[in-house]
Amino acid sequence: MEIEVTSSSSDIEKGVIHSQGVAYLVWEDLTVMLPNFGQGPTKKLLHGLSGYAEPGRIMAIMGPSGSGKSTLLDTLAGRLSTNVVMTGNILLNGKKRRLDYGVVAYVTQEDTLLGTLTPRETIMYSAHLRLPTSMTKEEVDDIVEGTIMEMGLGDCADRLVGNWQVRGISGGEKKRLGIALEILVRPRILFLDEPTTGLDSASAFFVVQALKNISRDGRTVISSIHQPSSEVFALFDDLFLLSGGEAVYFGEAQLAVQFFAESGFPCPSRRNPSDHFLRCVNSDFDVVTATLKGSQRLRETHKSDYLMNMATAEIKELLASKYKHSPYATRARSRMRELLATQGVEIEIVKGSQAGWGKQLLTLTRRSFVNMSRDKGYYWSRIVIYIIVAFAVGTLFYDVGTSYTAILARGACGGFVTGYMTFMSIGGFPSFIEEMKVNIHFLYMILIFSPR
Repeated sequence: MEIEVTSSSSDIEKGVIHSQGVAYLVWEDLTVMLPNFGQGPTKKLLHGLSGYAEPGRIMAIMGPSGSGKSTLLDTLAGRLSTNVVMTGNILLNGKKRRLDYGVVAYVTQEDTLLGTLTPRETIMYSAHLRLPTSMTKEEVDDIVEGTIMEMGLGDCADRLVGNWQVRGISGGEKKRLGIALEILVRPRILFLDEPTTGLDSASAFFVVQALKNISRDGRTVISSIHQPSSEVFALFDDLFLLSGGEAVYFGEAQLAVQFFAESGFPCPSRRNPSDHFLRCVNSDFDVVTATLKGSQRLRETHKSDYLMNMATAEIKELLASKYKHSPYATRARSRMRELLATQGVEIEIVKGSQAGWGKQLLTLTRRSFVNMSRDKGYYWSRIVIYIIVAFAVGTLFYDVGTSYTAILARGACGGFVTGYMTFMSIGGFPSFIEEMKVNIHFLYMILIFSPR
C-alpha cells in the first residue's frame, strides 16, 4: 500500500520550506527502564517503540494514565532523569545528534507565568531575554506582535494574566500564552505535555487549532494528550496510541478507526473515537467490570457489549499483535526508511540565550519592579507598614540625648530596626518564589537543550 502524503508534507519534501531548516524526527526501538538498584525488579517503562514525526504535521501521543505518554515525550525531547536507562536511537534528519536549544522547545503542563503582567508584556520580556541583542526594538516588537496574532491572543493581550488576588485571562489563553513563549525562538520541533489538561472542550479546541497552525509553518509538533473530544481528535494528523508502554497503533489518526474495525473492535457510530480507543486499552475498566459483575445493569448490557466479555489485557495484546503484522505498521516502517535516507538541511544551532548579559540584567530588573509595583499585597501594603513603623520608632526614640543611657537606647533602636527589617523581608518570599519558578524554567530549557 502506498503512503498517503498531505499537501503540506509534499511541499516540504519538494523543498518549499527546506530553506527554513525543517526537522524530521525518527526513533527506533526505544526502550526505557527504571533500574531496581537492588530494591526489586527492573521496571520497563517503554517497550521497543519506533516511529517518526514530520514537519507540517501534528502528532498525538495518546493512552490511559501510566501508559508511558510523558515518558516517551521526555525521551524524544532528551529530558529523561538520570536514574533511568534508555536504549535505541533518536535521529534528527537522518543523523544521531543532540536536540539543541533553538531547535527544540518543550511546553510543560504547569503554567509558569507572572500574574501581574499582561500577555503582551510577558512575551515582550521573554523576547528581550532570548532574542539577539543586535535586533532593533522595532524588529523585536514585530516578532512579539506576530506571535500574539499567531496564537490568537489579540483580544486578551493587554489584560493581566491573573493570580490568586486578581482575576485574569482564561485557562485556555494561559496555555496559548505558554506556547507563545516557547515559539519565540522559532523552534523546528515543539513538544507539549498534555496542553489541554483542565480545559473545557472549546478552550482545548482553540489550543490544538493554534498548534495546527504552528505545524503548517513547517514545524514538527508532538503532543501528549489524554482523552480529547472528537473535534480536537480530528485536528491531529498522526496518532501514537500507547498502553503499558507498548505501541497499540501508530499511523494516520483518521485511519485508526479503520484499524480497530479490522481488528474486530469497531467504533460505534456515535462514540468519540478517542473514547473508544482508550476503552479498549485502559485496564481500569476491568476493575469497573468486576465491581458491576452480578448487577442488573451488567446483565442487561454484557450480551450486546463485546468489550464486557474480554479483559482489557487480552484486547491490548490482540491489538498490539495485529498492528505489528498490519499494513499500517508496514507503511510506518517504509516511511521511516525513507526519512532515514533523507539528508535533511543542517539546522542552525543556537547556543543558549542570544541576549547579552547586560540586557538580561536590565530586563529582569525592569520586570521585577513592574511585578512588585502591581502586587498590592507585597509592595504597597509593605510601604504603608514601613511608614507607620518608622513614625512609631522615630517618635519613641526622638531626642534621646547624648548621655551614657542614650547609647543603650540607640543600640536598642538599631537592633529593633535591623531585626524588624530582617523578619519583614520574609514577606517577600512568595514573590521571590514566583519569579524563581519563571526564571528556573527558562534557565532549565536553555541548559537541557544547549549543545555540549
